Amino acid sequence: MGRGKIEIKRIENNTNRQVTFCKRRNGLLKKAYELSVLCDAEVALIVFSSRGRLYEYSNNNIRSTIERYKKAAIDGSNACSTQEINTQFYQQESRKLSQQIQMLQDTNRHLKGEGLSSLNVKELKQLETRLERGITRIRGKKHELILEETECLQKREAQLEQENASVRAKIQENEKLQQLSMMMPGGQDFAFQAYYARNMLQLNMMESGTVYEAASSDRKTVHLGYVRYFFSFFKKN
Repeated sequence: MGRGKIEIKRIENNTNRQVTFCKRRNGLLKKAYELSVLCDAEVALIVFSSRGRLYEYSNNNIRSTIERYKKAAIDGSNACSTQEINTQFYQQESRKLSQQIQMLQDTNRHLKGEGLSSLNVKELKQLETRLERGITRIRGKKHELILEETECLQKREAQLEQENASVRAKIQENEKLQQLSMMMPGGQDFAFQAYYARNMLQLNMMESGTVYEAASSDRKTVHLGYVRYFFSFFKKN
């Protein structure tokens, strides 16, 4: 069975009233102590019994706590409500932001050369100095970008020249092979063999060690044989 609910009213029996007072007083003092320790709150508790006896608890000087309470009560009576304080705060912030926006708009117009009639000589000199510094930074950045683009174009030009030279060399090589194939009997097969032998020689030259030396020697022999054959053919003709 749970504890029954007690009706909150004055206890008529003196003995019961005194017992209840002692129990509730001790519980109240305990709660005040726990509140001050757990929540780091400044607590002051004052209790007068029906016989005029004083019971008190404070985690600080009780007189300083009472003075603080009096001051807070006076300030609270003269202060506005929380809603009014918040409204005033937001209104002040709104005015500050509006002023800042107006200043930025005026500065932007001055940088464009507009609304200069309201400026004095000192403000015009400051504006001129600011514009010169800005122009210097802009030109420096522009020159930096131009140099970067120039370097990229030069590298691209060198790459295209190398590719162009390689293509021209291949075209000249193909033209020579076509001329030889037209001048010699069975020219196309012979030109293909010469082209194949020369390419194999170039591939084998990139290899390392003894394999490179043997392969390059064989390819050079084949190549020299074809060259001698060309010379003998031209002499006969």
